[in-house]
Amino acid sequence: MRVVIAVLVAAALAASGCERPHGPAGAAPAALSPATRAAVSDGVRQFAQDVAHDVTREGPAAWHRYFSPSAAFFMASDGQLVFSNAASAARGIDDLARTIKSIELRWGDDLRVDPLTPDLAVMASSWSELRVAADGGRITDRGYFTAVAERRDGRWKFRNAHWSVAAPALKAP
Repeated sequence: MRVVIAVLVAAALAASGCERPHGPAGAAPAALSPATRAAVSDGVRQFAQDVAHDVTREGPAAWHRYFSPSAAFFMASDGQLVFSNAASAARGIDDLARTIKSIELRWGDDLRVDPLTPDLAVMASSWSELRVAADGGRITDRGYFTAVAERRDGRWKFRNAHWSVAAPALKAP
């Protein structure tokens, strides 16, 4: 009987040593120093400003600089996979550049950055956009955006992204 108890105690001790400790609400402990977290957050916030500025100034072609060329890239919009990889994103951007004359992209004041590692972060923000089509038609949209930003060779790019467009407000009967 002592052997069984000893084996059970040893197994319990071994199993408890394999689990990572968790902080409040099951969150993993912060592995980044406060200085690293701040640097990543500042870098991604600047990246977001650069994206909005360049897309507004240059139009859809600017997205080529901000989507990762890696095989890991994908983008979804409103629950649908739009680009399954970097090559399909590049073709899609080229198509947009032919049909959209200009874009005015603005991130909301609620932009959030969650640093994951020194080179990965989650970015989320409300957004609004005014697009002017090649034929002069105007479309205004707003919604919410989430993405994983990845820093490679000293530059941030979107590793993946999801855009959602806000549903029109319901009118009271």
